[in-house]
Amino acid sequence: QVQLVQSGGGLVQSGESLRLSCELSGRTLEGYSIGWFRQAPGKEREGVSCLSRDDNRPYIDESVKDRFTVSRDNAKNTMYLQMDNLKSEDTGVYYCAVGQFPTRNCAPLSWWNFWGQGTQVTVSP
Repeated sequence: QVQLVQSGGGLVQSGESLRLSCELSGRTLEGYSIGWFRQAPGKEREGVSCLSRDDNRPYIDESVKDRFTVSRDNAKNTMYLQMDNLKSEDTGVYYCAVGQFPTRNCAPLSWWNFWGQGTQVTVSP
């Protein structure tokens, strides 16, 4: 059984940091592209940062550029999203995902094979 289990998230003040983790079980993370998405209240889920399985250059959405960092540890089968200098507009439910395809950006939602359960991030002004 394949699972992506997320941890991290919570309530922080503007300017603070959080790190989200996402552990894959039932598959080997190596060979998968990884992605982080978020869904703000009343909005569609959108790609925040993604990293292709065959490229070390991440795609980072302009809204989080220079503040968020995506990374992976294949030995631990885990991916991370480091979020610094958080802003109130970063509030939302964050999801991790993995897909068996190369991607130069965050591919459409339907392409991704497995999803984490989501974790709430709330940033107070």
